Amino acid sequence: MIHQSMTSNLSFYISSVSHLSSPLPSLSRLSLRCCSSLPSHDMETKPSQGLYPLHRCKTIHLVRHAQGIHNVEGEKNHKAYLSEDLFDAHLTPLGWQQVDNLHKHVKASGISNSIELVVVSPLLRTLQTAVGTFGGEGYKDGVNTPLLMTAGAGNSDRPAISSLNCPPFIVVESCREHLVCLLFYLLHEWHFLEMKTFAMFLVQGVHPCDRRSNITKYRELFPAIDFSLIETDVDVLWKPDIREEDQDIAARGVKFFNWLSTRKEKEIAVVTHSGFLYQTLNSFGNDCDPSVKNEISKKFVNCELRSFVLVDKCMSSSNPPMTNYP
Repeated sequence: MIHQSMTSNLSFYISSVSHLSSPLPSLSRLSLRCCSSLPSHDMETKPSQGLYPLHRCKTIHLVRHAQGIHNVEGEKNHKAYLSEDLFDAHLTPLGWQQVDNLHKHVKASGISNSIELVVVSPLLRTLQTAVGTFGGEGYKDGVNTPLLMTAGAGNSDRPAISSLNCPPFIVVESCREHLVCLLFYLLHEWHFLEMKTFAMFLVQGVHPCDRRSNITKYRELFPAIDFSLIETDVDVLWKPDIREEDQDIAARGVKFFNWLSTRKEKEIAVVTHSGFLYQTLNSFGNDCDPSVKNEISKKFVNCELRSFVLVDKCMSSSNPPMTNYP
């Protein structure tokens, strides 16, 4: 977690990066950049309004995936997260109902008409949530448009989903879920366990539900989605006995937001995971009123959407102003 003794006027936000061939940097190179917009002698200044050039801002719609089979089993028994039966967990029937409801919301609110890009984590539950929420209508015979999802993909009873009249979808590894091993839950949920029981479960490693399938398989199920930024077919990031520290996922998340700021699109949807969102968003809002900080960093429920303005304070973006008149 971000060190709590940092003064409230310091804002953690996007750091500058060099041009990368992939948005997924080496985890060992990740770091948060702390920038202060106030002189050091004015550290007690209260939060105030902010004003930024429009062309240095983007609208980001963050979505946590809908209910997956791992959510159901994990709520019954936390040990279920260790089961290989939950490998690359797919959505439940309730999860698909949540997706349908969110799809109706983005249509009614007009969000679906303004989104220029959908960025999605390469796991089955996020891919299903993304195409169900932001994809086109059901496939129709005679329409020569690539499918976003084939019929029945991922143990579902869903019809095929068309890519007609919807934004492009691109998959990015760097917004994957927190690679949490059982230690996390033991510390936060099972504090009443005896030490010998704790030690027995400690060696079990991370959750199979967070290990992705091969990209070759995903390409068959989601033909119109762009997987070109994924560097390996097999999952080389998931480890059976190592968990990603909170500060590492926060750094990875800020790096991911930095990559978003370099994109040309002005309105982007991101479909990702609760752990990733919670740790990343806790890096922001330290220069805001506590109620705003809480609004930014509170945990997401399944299939929740929240919209944010991403402000490029560190000049990461080179996009010129389009509405200014000289």
